Amino acid sequence: MVGPDYKRPQLAPPQAFKSQTASSPDLIAPAWWRLYGDPELDRLVTVATDSNQTLRQAVAAVDQARAVARIAASFLAPTITADPTLTRERTSATRESTFSGQTVGTNATITDWLVPIDLTYEIDVWGRVRRGLESARAQAVATSDDEAAVRLMVQTDVAQFYYTLRLLDAQIEILTQTVDSYREQVRILSVQVRTGLTSPIALSQADALLQSTLAQQQDFERARADQEHALAILCGQPAPSFSVPPNPLQEISPPDVPVGLPAMLLTRRPDVAATEEAVVAANAQIGVAMAEFYPQFTLASFAGFESANLKNLTEWKSGIASIIPGVSLPIFEGGRLKANLAATRAQYRQTVAAYVNQVLIAYADVEDALTDLHAYTDEVADLRNAVTASQEYLRLANAQFSIGLVDYLTVIDAERTLLANQLLFTQNVNSQLGSSIRLIKALGGGWQAAP
Repeated sequence: MVGPDYKRPQLAPPQAFKSQTASSPDLIAPAWWRLYGDPELDRLVTVATDSNQTLRQAVAAVDQARAVARIAASFLAPTITADPTLTRERTSATRESTFSGQTVGTNATITDWLVPIDLTYEIDVWGRVRRGLESARAQAVATSDDEAAVRLMVQTDVAQFYYTLRLLDAQIEILTQTVDSYREQVRILSVQVRTGLTSPIALSQADALLQSTLAQQQDFERARADQEHALAILCGQPAPSFSVPPNPLQEISPPDVPVGLPAMLLTRRPDVAATEEAVVAANAQIGVAMAEFYPQFTLASFAGFESANLKNLTEWKSGIASIIPGVSLPIFEGGRLKANLAATRAQYRQTVAAYVNQVLIAYADVEDALTDLHAYTDEVADLRNAVTASQEYLRLANAQFSIGLVDYLTVIDAERTLLANQLLFTQNVNSQLGSSIRLIKALGGGWQAAP
């Protein structure tokens, strides 16, 4: 076959990720979401994998690409067709003979039964058809990798949307408890104002804090509803009939994710694999374009039966046959073939650059996820301590306010500080989980060991 055989573009992968603590050759479990030990997450991922419409489009695209590859493979075999015909013709009595030029004085009725079997075949001397098949198969594999990338994206999005729902549940729970506490404070201060034990200003401040927190609670409830609707679309379900029961997010440690070596991304990540198959396809197209410069050999033949009488049609003496070898040699194309080859080579260089860029993106995705995971893990520990300190701050502020050592503004500041730290703590717990999910996505999801 003319044209270059495929060789993977030269890359020098780094020895290790600079943000990883240890290198592990272990593989992530294929059902990676089970690492989080959440039955509801398992259920949602299963529903989304079965019903997500974007994923169904990707699966259909894979079926289409594989069918196109089978079409390309069909050109390796000859094309055989049957085209039976019946011709019944009456000649004119006044027509002139093509031989003598004399007028033929009699009418004639001619019946012709013809049953030919035609065969056409391109002899693939230069590999034009085989290079085309190579390209089509690579495109089919690339489409399959694209489907795997969509599948991984859907699964990771479901996990992140689900944990965001649980985050909102936790924040709504915190706000609900805070609102109940504020209501009790307003009730107590109302009694104290009526008995003259405290200033009306303190009551107004407490009521203002209660109302702003109620508004914040309603905003979080609205955000939860919107998030649940988005998750319904991911799961391929109608939003009006889809619901996820509230389950406030608690502090949990994300699972350990084996990172492995950077070079493993070249085979693990489906988006990287898809861009490499695009390089394979473009490389094969160079061979197709080069084959256009060479003669094209074809073979055409037919065999069958022809008779003026149907009852004699299948007799041996009615048999006909023909074989017509052909050759087509390009002599002058006005530069079309050279331009086509140049365009094909330029397309190949584009795919190589896209592949290298996708590999660089993959490395950066893993580094980002590792950096975020380590940072959020440290932040969660710091914010846990901040929540504990804020609770002590509020306790002391309430105690000192009750004996008149501080004004109510100190209590309000302590309450706001505690609420802000509680909300930020749950936000960082969710970010920590999200970073571990993004790390799994950056590594290419779950893989099975080769048999």
